[in-house]
Amino acid sequence: MNAVEEAEFEAMVSRHARFVVRVAYAVLRHRQDAEDAAQEMFLKLYRNRTWQGMKNERAFLARTVWRVALDHLQADRLPARTRMESLSSDEAAWEPVSMELSPEQRVADASAVAAVHRMIDALPEEFRQVLALSAVEEMNSREMAEVLEVPEGTVRTRLMRARQMLKQKMAATMGREKEGRYAR
Repeated sequence: MNAVEEAEFEAMVSRHARFVVRVAYAVLRHRQDAEDAAQEMFLKLYRNRTWQGMKNERAFLARTVWRVALDHLQADRLPARTRMESLSSDEAAWEPVSMELSPEQRVADASAVAAVHRMIDALPEEFRQVLALSAVEEMNSREMAEVLEVPEGTVRTRLMRARQMLKQKMAATMGREKEGRYAR
């Protein structure tokens, strides 16, 4: 590979590295494993020079890292991890924290964010995946259909159902919190 090609590859990695890690995270639910999958994918692309023929970089990279992440899961190479570990302190790096909040407000906000993440993690895999790709990666239904290799209508249905399920879980949680406050 010549210097120009290397510079182009480095620029592509810089543009999409964060996106690729987040797509891998949607599958693996652990940041270090997602980073490993992203690094493995970029290394494969570099070695095989398959990155040079991409028409839609974002869709191609998402589909490729999705497959690498699924390979990690299917090969059973990942150590068993609990869902709570996926909500560890490095999760804070994914969410911006306002410096204007008091420490108490930050703890309350972090607790609320962790609760939402637990609700999302509890969704069935097919619904969690489309929700992550839509909300976090801001992919449209056509891009998600390419990544997941399912019809676009299926993606839309899964996304609608995922949002409904999450809304129901949040409403139930809010109802329990209100009942607890008034029961005192």
